Amino acid sequence: MNVQLSQALRDVTGVTGLAILRAIVAGERDPQTLAAYREPGCKKSAAEIGHALTGTWRAEHLFVLQQSLELYAFYTQQLEACDAEVERTYGATRPAWPSAPVAPLSAHKRQAHSKNAPPHQEDLRQHLKRLCGVDVSVVAGFGVSLAQTVLMECGTDMSKFPNEKHFCSWLGLAPKHEISGAKVLKNKTLKTKNRAGQAFRMAAHSLQRADCLYGVMYRRLRARLGPAQATVAVAHALARVVYRMLKDKVAYAPMSAGEYEKQYEAQQLKYLQKKAAKLGYQLVPG
Repeated sequence: MNVQLSQALRDVTGVTGLAILRAIVAGERDPQTLAAYREPGCKKSAAEIGHALTGTWRAEHLFVLQQSLELYAFYTQQLEACDAEVERTYGATRPAWPSAPVAPLSAHKRQAHSKNAPPHQEDLRQHLKRLCGVDVSVVAGFGVSLAQTVLMECGTDMSKFPNEKHFCSWLGLAPKHEISGAKVLKNKTLKTKNRAGQAFRMAAHSLQRADCLYGVMYRRLRARLGPAQATVAVAHALARVVYRMLKDKVAYAPMSAGEYEKQYEAQQLKYLQKKAAKLGYQLVPG
């Protein structure tokens, strides 16, 4: 129909997009009248949206649009019913730990919004903390959705993993060394369909521009190893943190980016001093 609504709206399933689509299905064809459904927060002007809604309204395409809109409404209703059932199941589960209020989220996490995030996130955070004793959703790069994925896949009992290395290996985040004749032939991670491991990778990828410890780590490793290996390395670090939280029932205590930079600088200085001493030299501060 030459209607380019997606060129004017970033998300056609948002408030403005759905209002326009419902009006089109109801019989409205005037571009300016449709553009009047624009929400005040929309970046595009009414004139730009109206220009994108100028086209030839063909009956067969309008029928397909109506069918698609009805399917979208049906699946949305099914997802809401699923969320309600998840909430009911959480409420019926016997508490494993004393109920305690969750800590308020950081400013960065409060400002982060996702259209796929489950409703009533604060209630879900409370349920997750009640079931496992710690709030995994506050870990950098995590949210309620990723925390649910990890806990549903890994469980809350970490006793089946003797240490972090076994846990990361099960997740597919540890390299598999193939050695022959004392020579490492390959050290890539194994291909796996582990959903928990994929969740950690998603969390690591979301931190590539973050001003935190793991964001600095990702950018440093990406410059040396590339984005793929940097993502796995940061996911490995996040997995170790989550393992310790669930194993020892300790709260998440992140290190600031500045503290990490100082620690890394001290580590590099110690390495250079050791290497210089091995070669018979001594480092002198400039």
